[in-house]
Amino acid sequence: MAQERWLVVFSGRVQGVGFRQTTVDLAADLPLGGTVRNVPERRVELVVQGPSAAVAELLRRLGEHFGTFIRNIERTPLPPEETSRGIRITW
Repeated sequence: MAQERWLVVFSGRVQGVGFRQTTVDLAADLPLGGTVRNVPERRVELVVQGPSAAVAELLRRLGEHFGTFIRNIERTPLPPEETSRGIRITW
């Protein structure tokens, strides 16, 4: 199955609301790997890799869960690389 890898940057009210842990929890049953972390300017950065449908499902779940807290989402494709399964929080 083809893997895709994305850098996804969320802005809005995404720090201090459990965004990183919720991302880990919402991705737990999906065949995804990657990291999630806070970055400057009150944004959250997600690097996610997996099948296209699983990536889309995680983004859908995040949008449904956080709704209007998310003001903007920037998506940048990245080349696939070796990754373990699961999303983990990094600092």
